[in-house]
Amino acid sequence: MTKHITSIDVARRAGVSQSTVSRVFSDKHPAVSAETRQRVLTAAADLGYRPNAIARMMSTRRTHIVGILMANITSPFYPYVLEKFLQRLQALDRQALVFTASAHQDVDALLPLVLQHQVAALIVTSATLSSETADECARSGVPVILFNRYVRGGAASAVCADNVAGGRLAADVLLDTGHRRLAYIAGTPDTSTNTDRERGFADRLAERGDTSWRRAQADYTYETGFAAAHDLLAGSDPPDALFCANDIMALGALDAVRQIGARVPEDVSIIGFDDIPMAGWGAYHLTTIRQEVDAMIAATLDLLHAKLDQPDSPPVLRLIPGSLIVRGSVRGLDRTQESGA
Repeated sequence: MTKHITSIDVARRAGVSQSTVSRVFSDKHPAVSAETRQRVLTAAADLGYRPNAIARMMSTRRTHIVGILMANITSPFYPYVLEKFLQRLQALDRQALVFTASAHQDVDALLPLVLQHQVAALIVTSATLSSETADECARSGVPVILFNRYVRGGAASAVCADNVAGGRLAADVLLDTGHRRLAYIAGTPDTSTNTDRERGFADRLAERGDTSWRRAQADYTYETGFAAAHDLLAGSDPPDALFCANDIMALGALDAVRQIGARVPEDVSIIGFDDIPMAGWGAYHLTTIRQEVDAMIAATLDLLHAKLDQPDSPPVLRLIPGSLIVRGSVRGLDRTQESGA
């Protein structure tokens, strides 16, 4: 059997104490001279030693694990976000532990499981913790950052796209390109993303004198987007433009338009929200409001580290502007009109 190499073996080879080896492979290595540090690293490489992260966490009673809590992931946007988070956390030498809730599971009920794993912090996306649960996390020393969600007056900091501005931008684009029969396909009710996108859209239309726009309720899925668009288009005076609260519903709406024999964008223009990879596929070529995911993740991790450094700091809501991505689903629009939300 192959002998398991330990820090004691490295210490003997390098001629130092075991505690010195531990300092070299921890955040405390600046306390070790450059010459000693190099001697330890050389000995470790010669022996094939790899530090045990789990053992180090147990000895220091500190964890570099960040919990990521997600629920009911039906949109391709969130697996895309998860991949980005995992890459960034790995680059920061932090491990991620992903928790998922089913469609009908109370997200708050997962908290005991999350805290049981002694995570250093918790990022919540595609779900919303109650204020009481966020408070309980804070009492346990676990800061919570909401991603793409927020709760007014809540204890948790949050990072979101500027969804109100995105809704306003969609309204301006459709009116400026000559559309007059507008409709909104709403996402899941009572989510801050849907509420803010609809508010921005409605307020901007009202400011420009359009109060006759229509609305259909969906649920952030392809199937509900398809059904909502089909219902809107079935009337005697169908809309000539649809603003959908996310891209996956917009793709469903686009297919519904095609199914009834109409054309996009000649007969019906469509704008989505998110800019998931599928939006750029040749079969869809969807014009959309892009969420700047990299900037949102960077802001989330900045808030997380600030909260770890100052646990008593007040909650922060940070809004990240989006941008209009022009493709082929809105008539009268060209790439020179791409802009920020």
